[in-house]
Amino acid sequence: MHMLFRWASKWWPGLIPLAVMWGFAAWNNTLPVEADLSARSSAALKDTVLDKTRIAVDGRDVRLAADAFSEEGRRDAVTTVETVPGVRLVDDQTRLVPEAKPFVWTAERDVVRVTLSGSAPLPSMKARLTEAARKEVNGGEVADQMGLARGAPARFEAAAMLLIDQIGKLKDGKITISDTKINLSGMARDLGGREAIAAALKNLPEGFSIASNEIKAPPYIFQAYKDPVAATVTLTGYVPDNAVHAAIANSASRKFFTEKVVDNLKASIGAPASFNTAVIAALGALSRLSTGTLVVSDREVKLSGDALYEGAANDIRAGLGKDFPKAWQYKPEITVKPAAGPVDGTVCQQLFSELLAKGKIRFEPKRADIDPDSAGVLDHLIETALRCPTTNIEVAGHTDADGEDSFNQALSEKRAQAVIDYLVKAGLPADRFTAVGYGSTQPVAGNDTDDGKAQNRRIEFLVR
Repeated sequence: MHMLFRWASKWWPGLIPLAVMWGFAAWNNTLPVEADLSARSSAALKDTVLDKTRIAVDGRDVRLAADAFSEEGRRDAVTTVETVPGVRLVDDQTRLVPEAKPFVWTAERDVVRVTLSGSAPLPSMKARLTEAARKEVNGGEVADQMGLARGAPARFEAAAMLLIDQIGKLKDGKITISDTKINLSGMARDLGGREAIAAALKNLPEGFSIASNEIKAPPYIFQAYKDPVAATVTLTGYVPDNAVHAAIANSASRKFFTEKVVDNLKASIGAPASFNTAVIAALGALSRLSTGTLVVSDREVKLSGDALYEGAANDIRAGLGKDFPKAWQYKPEITVKPAAGPVDGTVCQQLFSELLAKGKIRFEPKRADIDPDSAGVLDHLIETALRCPTTNIEVAGHTDADGEDSFNQALSEKRAQAVIDYLVKAGLPADRFTAVGYGSTQPVAGNDTDDGKAQNRRIEFLVR
């Protein structure tokens, strides 16, 4: 026995390196097997819809951890790994993505970026929504703050994609889906943007509805600037359509202003009600100023500039608002142009002739009532009369040859007197003026054309 112990004590230490070598060989052979099972398990899950997938292999046992988007999808993922050749056991550590109640998704735009937040039902859909937002803002910054959750309503992606299309029409704002209810707020980028969004929302997928739509339109702006140095009146901004455009441009160039009218107007939807009526009334007031700026913003009219004399300033401040439709606001900022120096009778006559060559005093047809659109011409005539206070002035009325001579004679006298009454009401002394009617006896053009007749129907100022 003693001999056996002595013999054994000589060989058993040699077993230690053999065991180490065997363990190393077994471990070295296991590594390729585990790596192969991990790769084949990952490949098998390629077409499954999972998030945060993690695979760990210990020998031939696989631990699968992942977030699934449905119970069926979760079971299918586990079964897929179980059927991978070589897998012995699957340690199922999958779980369902939390369900969002209500399911909320938001797209918000500010000056800097578009931010997508709330929940998306799938990773692939999350990526598609983000890419669609980038395209809509043309390369602008898009912040993806969306999480993943179950509970999205049917046709969620179609609804979200349609709403992302509207983000590009906003200057700033927020669009939210809460289950199947949609809320919108903000400011449209361009005129017509609010209407375009409203039209697009009519194509929402079945089941979705608008809970609130508070998209506002940008101000509808019309502007006119009268520059006495350049002798121009420049129109900018918007008009609702070509018909209104033509009416405003014609009124400006043919009725109100003797200056050149520069027309830079563009047509756009979104004009407030009674836009045409208010703008034409405001242009009439601008025509009475020496220099001035008119700004129409939605239903608010701002008129600033210099009137030609104090009476005109008071009249413009008090009177224009009465010409506007209801619900419109009028904000006059009218000052008075410094009085020009006096001139002698010869210069005064020249100034009268130049004014009446460019603009006409108009009357109601066959009557002696002065057309209110002639206020601008009359104000300039009054300013000139104030510059030559010692002269006497004949106001001469003329008609065309239509109608009886006696009627035309009486009409020409009444119209001349109506002009003098206007001048006196403005503060000029009545004894400086004499009304004379010439009927159709002094034509300046033929009476065989409409244009010739229009030239013959006139008022003249003659310094005596």
